Amino acid sequence: MKAIDVLKLPEKLLYSQGCNWIQQYSFGPERYASSNTLGKLRKCIDTLKNQWMEISSIKDPYERGNLCRALFGDENVEHQMYEAVKFIMLYQVIEAYECLNNKERIPGFFHLLFMRDTSLDPLSYMINHLNSVGDKRGLDQVDLFLLGYSLEVKIIVYRLSKFNSKDFKVNYMEAYQRDWHEVSLLTEDDQHYHIPVPEI
Repeated sequence: MKAIDVLKLPEKLLYSQGCNWIQQYSFGPERYASSNTLGKLRKCIDTLKNQWMEISSIKDPYERGNLCRALFGDENVEHQMYEAVKFIMLYQVIEAYECLNNKERIPGFFHLLFMRDTSLDPLSYMINHLNSVGDKRGLDQVDLFLLGYSLEVKIIVYRLSKFNSKDFKVNYMEAYQRDWHEVSLLTEDDQHYHIPVPEI
């Protein structure tokens, strides 16, 4: 994703790749923004990009922690960042679907995603899964693979209900680049996830 200008993704999908169905993207409880979808997506992506760059530029862990707390104290900014991440996930699904149709190799989790009756293609994935994430539902396990792939991080989930079993620790990345960071999550029910943050 580093090589791609993320701010241009909404227009790229609509105009270059002919995904006019992108107008059916919904923002949490707000269903189908239609003609205003591109502008809203661009604003969300811009917010994510700016926040990401600002946080990444801070070297002091205490300062970085304070900025993160302030950031997640603003519900509007937090919501825009969630929507931007969801959209980047959708972009990756569209790219993988095109590669699959062109007989190119794709990561294995995409095969699982496209095998589901409810996500046979990018449109059905958006309508049946992504549009309701953050409103009515959370991420499925295959979505966690996609999330890690989209953000270029290795996601490790500690499933507290599976303590003392081989399923306690799950890595949500088949193969990842060495420079990808690891993100640890805790879950009790495989639906709600928490990020453990050390005290600084």
